[in-house]
Amino acid sequence: TIALCLFLGLGAAFAQKGTVTGVVRDASTGEAIPFASIMEKGTMNGISSGEDGTYSISVSNTGSAVLVFSSVGYVTLDVPVSGRTTVNVSLEVDNVLDDVIVVAYGTATKESFTGSAAMVKSETIAKRVATNVTSALAGTTPGVQMISSSGDPTSNGSSIRIRGIGSMSASNAPLYVVDGMPYDGAISDINPNDVESISVLKDAAASAIYGSRGANGVVLVTTKKANANTPNVKFEAKWGSNSRLIPQYDVIDDPALYYETWYTLMYNQQRYAGRSVAESYAYADKNLFDQNNGGLGYKVYTVPDGQQLIGRNFKINPNAVLGYDDGTYYYTPDNWYDEAFHDSFRQEYNISTSGSKDGLTYYGSIGYLNDGGIINNSGYKRYTARINADYQAKPWLKFTSSVSYSYTDSQSPGT
Repeated sequence: TIALCLFLGLGAAFAQKGTVTGVVRDASTGEAIPFASIMEKGTMNGISSGEDGTYSISVSNTGSAVLVFSSVGYVTLDVPVSGRTTVNVSLEVDNVLDDVIVVAYGTATKESFTGSAAMVKSETIAKRVATNVTSALAGTTPGVQMISSSGDPTSNGSSIRIRGIGSMSASNAPLYVVDGMPYDGAISDINPNDVESISVLKDAAASAIYGSRGANGVVLVTTKKANANTPNVKFEAKWGSNSRLIPQYDVIDDPALYYETWYTLMYNQQRYAGRSVAESYAYADKNLFDQNNGGLGYKVYTVPDGQQLIGRNFKINPNAVLGYDDGTYYYTPDNWYDEAFHDSFRQEYNISTSGSKDGLTYYGSIGYLNDGGIINNSGYKRYTARINADYQAKPWLKFTSSVSYSYTDSQSPGT
């Protein structure tokens, strides 16, 4: 019996919450890695390391939690906590110097490119559930800030700031270039499934070809093209749900407690103003439901004639019955959070085909997105189609065509 209790006690200890600390270092140099990302796997719990590489994170279960360490230019590392309170890690450098990135004048390898640029490939975009192309850049590109004023998918995506604010009076938005052409349309009209890569040019040298329009940086969006001779057909379906992940504030959800608190407030106001105890009680009793004198202005309790809703002990009358009828309406408490928010269903379907034959290469796609909002009377539907075709007529003559179509149907509260 004693041994059994001991094992149970150990199991309970390993299942407890705890704090894990440590240092993130470069495996080759031993130097600290500042601002590395540390996430608890399978959750949204995460922090960044300090300038000296140190970190401290609270985990839900020190026995089973797994920490994911990542930083730009390093290989991501998963480390089980296994009951430890100190976890020091060393990240290996990600050797991707031979990767090809899209720049203003064509393509270049990371090894030969001397400017400042970053690229996100289609594989990374496909791992994210993104309604807008710009959402795929969040947390993947150093020096790029994503600013979203609302969760409305029709708001043309998140605003992008490359290396901070460039002007106090003029626009700070970067120049968008889609398949080599400056793009003035809504970036939210582009289907992320059609994007092959997104390059962000961050310095003057990289974006000099675009002149003053590229003063705030350039975002190059390259859409997909055929990459195989054999015709290829791909169908993709995604289902999910939208929920409000921000924790609800600690609010009063008991109507009796709410009335008691308000009654106490009105009583204390009079006492602090120098009124007597009897005068303060009388004022609170008289004006509890008088909105013009600081009261609530409404009733949801029925009280027997001659009795008060709140007693001298600042507690609700035990004879009060929830629900009040004024002869026209019947009043009951409302949960305004449930009235305003709800879970919604998200569905997305994409079908594409690509191939090449006799000098002709083609890529075509059709997409449908139905993204329900978490606020009542909100939602977003998008229908997209794209055709990219290249024909090599002669060694010195090539025809290129890129045609896209987008139709959106959005609904927002109040419209």
